[in-house]
Amino acid sequence: MTMNLIDGKEIARQKRSFIAEEVEKLKKEGIIPGLAVILVGNNPASKTYVTNKERTCRELGMHSVLIELDEDVSEQVLLEKVMELNADPDIHGILVQMPLPKHISEIKVIETISPDKDVDGFHPVNIGRMMTGQDAFLPCTPYGVIEMLDFINADISGKHVVVVGRSNIVGKPAGQLFLNKNATVTYCHSKSTDLMQYTRQADILVAAVGKVNLITKDHVKEGAIVIDVGMNRNNEGKLCGDVDFDNVKEVASYITPVPGGVGPMTITMLMFNTLKAAKSIRNK
Repeated sequence: MTMNLIDGKEIARQKRSFIAEEVEKLKKEGIIPGLAVILVGNNPASKTYVTNKERTCRELGMHSVLIELDEDVSEQVLLEKVMELNADPDIHGILVQMPLPKHISEIKVIETISPDKDVDGFHPVNIGRMMTGQDAFLPCTPYGVIEMLDFINADISGKHVVVVGRSNIVGKPAGQLFLNKNATVTYCHSKSTDLMQYTRQADILVAAVGKVNLITKDHVKEGAIVIDVGMNRNNEGKLCGDVDFDNVKEVASYITPVPGGVGPMTITMLMFNTLKAAKSIRNK
């Protein structure tokens, strides 16, 4: 089996080039797409993610605002800050970096963000629109996965897609996006018995659990497309996914690496959603 690498960095580069061109067009109309990110506390991983988002915003010519709040900030203060951004005409997208401290309800925060500025795609209104096939802001990581498959001209309609993982951020919306493209979708999770019996049926296998080498060569059907969404550290401290890449690549027709696969697409689709939000202002 000849394995083809799905290069997330290159796909993201091309998508970002398109976004930058569209941003310049909007600027000529007096609109600068603006993204506000709220960071609560000092979580190192969250700080890294936010820094990357800020940098990408600037590279694409967008307006970026970072609001940093103390770990012990009250839920009410955070919600009031979100509502201020909802009313700010210069801000088109709002992202509250997760996870949040335990004393703050993530659900309440997500529901306070205006659906029209919910560029993470987590608001119940956008989730509902996605479920019913309407236009919506789509969750960035699953959206990025679909974009990658579109890039390689993968035929999704009628295919059997197995999604390993059922998080609200990746697993559940990923399955729905595949369903919207007429795939047959199976969800697997920690309570699924005999995982291999399901994964070996997959034409497209999506691993989104967060467990090193969960998916081995024996889990994968010859010629399947394997999408690794996992972000883990192995015993040597190196970034890796949920898939045993070196062995699985021997049977997969296409496979995403970690790093350099799905990761670059997540931020890219966040920028695309922000651009979309800014364009919607023009059309109102």
